[in-house]
Amino acid sequence: MIVQDVINHLEELAPLAYAEDFDNVGLLVGNKNEKITGILVTLDTLETVVEEAINEKCNLIVSFHPIIFKGLKKITGKTYVERVVLKAIKHDIAIYSMHTALDNAMQGVNNMICDQLNLTNKRILIPQSETIKKLTTYVPKDEANALRTALFNVGAGDIGNYSDCSFNVEGYGTFNGNDSSNPTKGKKGIPHEEIETKVSITFAKHLESKIIKTLFESHSYEEVAYEITTLENKNQNIGMGMIGELEVPLQDIDFLNHLKVKMGTPVVRHSSFLNKPIKKVAVLGGSGSFAIGAAKASGADAFVTADLKYHDFFSAENHILLADIGHYESEQFTKNLIVVYLTKKITNFAIILSKTNTNPVKYF
Repeated sequence: MIVQDVINHLEELAPLAYAEDFDNVGLLVGNKNEKITGILVTLDTLETVVEEAINEKCNLIVSFHPIIFKGLKKITGKTYVERVVLKAIKHDIAIYSMHTALDNAMQGVNNMICDQLNLTNKRILIPQSETIKKLTTYVPKDEANALRTALFNVGAGDIGNYSDCSFNVEGYGTFNGNDSSNPTKGKKGIPHEEIETKVSITFAKHLESKIIKTLFESHSYEEVAYEITTLENKNQNIGMGMIGELEVPLQDIDFLNHLKVKMGTPVVRHSSFLNKPIKKVAVLGGSGSFAIGAAKASGADAFVTADLKYHDFFSAENHILLADIGHYESEQFTKNLIVVYLTKKITNFAIILSKTNTNPVKYF
């Protein structure tokens, strides 16, 4: 097994196409064709984590946070980032980061928080836009079924709980090949009219290259007429944050105690109590102040996130309970999620959960 084999599995869970534009995800250090000796999963890639990988004989580190976030102009070992990169390269260790690709995944970071808090009826808090595309193409009527089936087989035509979705209209296509053409229907130099089916199928944007490849492989025409458009429909399975419900409503203080126990945090910074039961809960792992408005608009009674600033708490305006549980604490179970996922995908290979606590924040 090589590094790329593991990347393929990881991108089934969290396609990089859905990472935020500001982010730096994917293979950050190493050769994708390198044979793997072991996989270490961590939240952050620090020098101590690289040492752990060396000791465990792991030459691939799968990290949630990217060790290289801003551009590196020098690699001299002056900063901790440079030292990590130097040590990884010296020991032929590859580093792969998932970050906001996993944040935006339906079964990603925020789903894990919901599970920790025992929330039900989960849905995406801020669905990502421009993630759904539509293919429209024209195919001879007797070949339409085979083409649709080929496209369905690579993931096109999935809408919510339904698969194999398409829209088809019959009509007449016309064309006239020049002297250099090699038409599969009609003859070059002679205008031809063909009964065709117009096929329209939606697909997730990360599948675009696969969809186009399948279209060209399955279509009989020498020149394939097709259009790909980006839809404005919101994707309900991709996006930041989640919202769910507690089976039994909790009073403010009981909810905060529930948070401390379930999320393993010694401190919860919070806005004023609402003095009403907490039932609907929005969550967003990591820095989530940008989603306060969305949490309020969703009707959430509480919003669990991290890195809230002083003035952010004012925006609660006695409409929602804001709870800052800490950045590390909100994302700490992410590495467990990745280990469980990879263990199911790679059954004959040991996936090691890093024992290193990478939280830079200490409590006194």
